[in-house]
Amino acid sequence: MAPRSGLRRRLTLSALGLAATMLATPALSQADEWPSRPIHMVVPFPPGSSPDTLARMIADPLSEKLGQTIVVENKPGAGGNIGTRQVAHAKPDGYTILLTINGPIVTAPSLYKSTLGYDPDKDLQVISMVGTSPNVLVVPADAPADNVQQFVERAREKPGVLNYGTVGPGSSSHLGMAMLEQEAGISLLQVPYSGFPQVITAIVAGDVHAGFMVPGVAMPQVKAGKVKVLGITSLEESEVLPGLPTVASQGFPGFESISWDALFVPAGTPDEIVQKLNKHVLEVLAMPKVQEQMATLYFTAAPTTPAEAEAMIRKEKEKLTALIEKLGIKLD
Repeated sequence: MAPRSGLRRRLTLSALGLAATMLATPALSQADEWPSRPIHMVVPFPPGSSPDTLARMIADPLSEKLGQTIVVENKPGAGGNIGTRQVAHAKPDGYTILLTINGPIVTAPSLYKSTLGYDPDKDLQVISMVGTSPNVLVVPADAPADNVQQFVERAREKPGVLNYGTVGPGSSSHLGMAMLEQEAGISLLQVPYSGFPQVITAIVAGDVHAGFMVPGVAMPQVKAGKVKVLGITSLEESEVLPGLPTVASQGFPGFESISWDALFVPAGTPDEIVQKLNKHVLEVLAMPKVQEQMATLYFTAAPTTPAEAEAMIRKEKEKLTALIEKLGIKLD
């Protein structure tokens, strides 16, 4: 019995020693192990769209930083809501990330209250802003207005007569003009189209009097002399649209309605992965080559911490949610 008891004591001491060694040795964190396989970057818009192009601009340099392939996957539909929903319900392990625009994050919860299928505040964690771009207010080249104030004065003279093109109710092209209507005390008629190419075509033809739109669609027609820009929607003048005045500087201080793209992961993704991903995204956005590529789309790199991006989104969401409720817009 004594030898067996001694053996038991030796085994117990050995086990305790092993446990102590394990406790003294730092565990390999999830961030150290991640990524160990390809990452899927979901873009909830079609190939060739602005978000798709931005995603592909950052995917390769980001994959080099992470040491793993990043596969860009297009999941278009419902204004970006379908692909966003897929990521919102994906496994929070860092292998599924989302690059999307304002709409599915900021305005969709108010526009699709019963059918959205995800809650951006609860189901997604932002990594960083990627890029921002002002919209532009354009009118036909021969329009009598050469600035925002002249356009507003004309609208006041003809209430309910002037119209504007949009890509649909609740879109940035609609809400931007609704903001101007409120601030200027004017009333315009909305004419919805299926996309910005159709809107700019209608403005060139003189079928509609104005429109807020993305500069990537508008600027080729501006350079061709077929339309003119009255103002841009950032608070300050833009490096990618030099020489163009802001709407804010033309009698509407604080007027802002920008487009942005940002990266997200499913909520619950380990914080060490979130921070590691943020670190490398910021390194990519600091690359001159990436910034030059983004400028061709009239985007400015917008690196942020997760907390900074959350604050930007929260502020915009509060403003636009109130506007949507005031206008009574519902899309479901």
